[in-house]
Amino acid sequence: MGYLNNTTVTVDAILTKKGRELLARNDGSFRITQFSLADDEVDYTLYNPDHPSGSAFYGEAIENMPILEAFPDETQVMKYKLLTLPRGTAKLPVLEVGYTTISLNQGASLSITPQTLNYLGANTTFESSGYTATIGDSRVLSTFEGTGINTTDAATLNSTSTVGTNVSRTVIGTTINLTATTVNTLFGTSNTLNTTLTLTGRDSGARLTVPLNITKVTT
Repeated sequence: MGYLNNTTVTVDAILTKKGRELLARNDGSFRITQFSLADDEVDYTLYNPDHPSGSAFYGEAIENMPILEAFPDETQVMKYKLLTLPRGTAKLPVLEVGYTTISLNQGASLSITPQTLNYLGANTTFESSGYTATIGDSRVLSTFEGTGINTTDAATLNSTSTVGTNVSRTVIGTTINLTATTVNTLFGTSNTLNTTLTLTGRDSGARLTVPLNITKVTT
């Protein structure tokens, strides 16, 4: 990873590990249909309305910040996507899943039902389009599925599998079902496997990343 020269306009486009996996399948699953924008590198606390040179310089520190070049780990990029909310919105939507860390023993199962706060009012906390859930390393789970959203996009994504490599996997649903792997060889000499589960509201754009730990069961 490096920095781009921000004195010129640069378009730096690469495929992530997940993108390369889909392209290598050569089965039509690699399709770019949408795009989004993010501002991961921007520190808005640097905006200075007291700048001695006047309003034209309030954002000078932000405008001069270096921009990261594109890098291929899809779990570490575009964490802070730009979103559109109604005028007058006072609070950003946030996701709640009831866990700050998810810990599972080998073979154990868990169902997660995300809720979105500060978005649809106190009486409605579930987004009608559901949530995307991305596991950072798909090998650590033997079951990873989304349920509750019956669309073609959800069915296609939920049926996509990965084979043997340390790549992410994404599903769509209102409920996300997890079952920890029972494959002992994945642990090597360690007793735990560590990755992350990232959830994103498909309507609100709210995002939450939760550490996921799998503990080896010895008999």
